[in-house]
Amino acid sequence: MSPVAPPRIVLRPAQRADVPLILAFVRELAEYERLADAVVADAARFEAALFGARPDAEVVIAEVDGEAAGFALFFHNFSTFLGRRGLYLEDLYVRPAHRGHGVGKHLMTHLAALAVERGCGRFEWSVLDWNAPAIGFYRAIGAVGQDGWTVQRLDGDALRALAADARVPR
Repeated sequence: MSPVAPPRIVLRPAQRADVPLILAFVRELAEYERLADAVVADAARFEAALFGARPDAEVVIAEVDGEAAGFALFFHNFSTFLGRRGLYLEDLYVRPAHRGHGVGKHLMTHLAALAVERGCGRFEWSVLDWNAPAIGFYRAIGAVGQDGWTVQRLDGDALRALAADARVPR
């Protein structure tokens, strides 16, 4: 019996033509995270955000043997304590058929290398507290949970209400 060749994983920067694929990945991730109703982004928003004059984020696509298998969407943030920018991973998703074959690790090592190359002081992300497989994976690659911190968010009506209280002339 001949040995089975490992899958060929290729990472590439997303292109404008990948917008429908990126949106499909986001919807699949939202389904997995039980947040499908929260996805309001559309192709036009992604195209502008990722490929406009001043991109807000970047995407890396993972392919296994030529088939789209997953993605990572990330952007830079800034640490005042370090006085340096960081790399923030907004979303990482690997399709179920490709999990357990190293796709996620390829994406994470690529982003870690990119963070180092760009002089970032940190590489951070959030994970849902019930997502034990993801947490286990992150611990296995050396990530440390940030106990004592909770994510805070303003959106929708609450965001608009607070913004309406601004006294700064625009």
